[in-house]
Amino acid sequence: MATSVCDPNTVESNYDRLSEIKAFDESKAGVKGLVDAGISKIPKMFIQPPDIYGRGSTFNGKIPTIDLDGVDRDSVRRNKIVTEVKDASEKWGFFQVVNHGIPLGVLEEMMNGVHRFFEQDTEVKKEFYTRQSGKPFVYNSNFDLYTGPAANWRDTFACLMAPNPPDPEILPPPCRAILMEYSKQIMSLGDTLFELLSDALGLNRSYLKDIGCAEGLAILGHYYPKCPQPDLTYGTTKHADNDFLTVLLQDQIGGLQVLHQNEWIDVPPVLGALVVNIGDILQLISNDRFKSVEHRVLANHVGPRVSIACFFSTAVQPSTRVYGPIKELLSEENPPKYRATTVRDYVLYFNSKGLDGASALSHFRI
Repeated sequence: MATSVCDPNTVESNYDRLSEIKAFDESKAGVKGLVDAGISKIPKMFIQPPDIYGRGSTFNGKIPTIDLDGVDRDSVRRNKIVTEVKDASEKWGFFQVVNHGIPLGVLEEMMNGVHRFFEQDTEVKKEFYTRQSGKPFVYNSNFDLYTGPAANWRDTFACLMAPNPPDPEILPPPCRAILMEYSKQIMSLGDTLFELLSDALGLNRSYLKDIGCAEGLAILGHYYPKCPQPDLTYGTTKHADNDFLTVLLQDQIGGLQVLHQNEWIDVPPVLGALVVNIGDILQLISNDRFKSVEHRVLANHVGPRVSIACFFSTAVQPSTRVYGPIKELLSEENPPKYRATTVRDYVLYFNSKGLDGASALSHFRI
């Protein structure tokens, strides 16, 4: 018996997708609003084309886990950690870190803060809903709602925390205090990670920090409501990140998958761990030494799932700093593979095409 799958290319010809998107956007209630209304079928605007690699995970391996305990106390231990970071960044582009210095209570409160924001009264939450980029705090659903091929089953808030922290009074009360605290903790961890990555590239320990990789920080709180038809959509479609480095906190529901050797691999939640992944711009400046890897989030009957993604990026800063392959890593045998770009121009290109499943890096390849 054939399995019936709803294909977005076969929906009725009189379907007005733009009107559906506008009505959804103007409601300012997000995906959570649809679930609260009791829908049993997802709107057509969320239906995704099938992935050529399928949805299940058949790979028996798992992304590396790196224990950061002793990284600043023991040189032998540090060298071992550098080797593990190098191996993970070159082969996987993803790894989990434990004993990273951020207390479990802070991690739990950050997740609670995301729940509190999205689960507050809709009319209060609507005050923060906007598609105006560059504001200190932005709440909406799908940054690429009007440009992507299909919408994701996800609501998001984004907060710019560095280099210029916002006035705390601008932030929503349900997550105000924890956003300020969590950003300080993540910035400190970021310094450690960029030092390890510099060492892993054979550069001066402060190299990546000195060129601005750790300057900017945006915190995104993702809220994935339960989905009545999870096989037809995604929480987040396949993409790579447009930053230097991402540090992700996920709850215990799961759903994150990484594409490794053309197979989707589950990244099961580990209590107290943080997921770290290389961003496109770090792959660009490392001249492909480090890998920015595609990943996605499955939709789920269970929910809501929350995650907090911290992006080290200077995309919203009016910086003219140009990033190209690092000269110290180049040679006749290893010439530059990318043309130089500002972070802002890279992100503008990335956002203009949306999460369409194609790599933004290829646009900058020589």
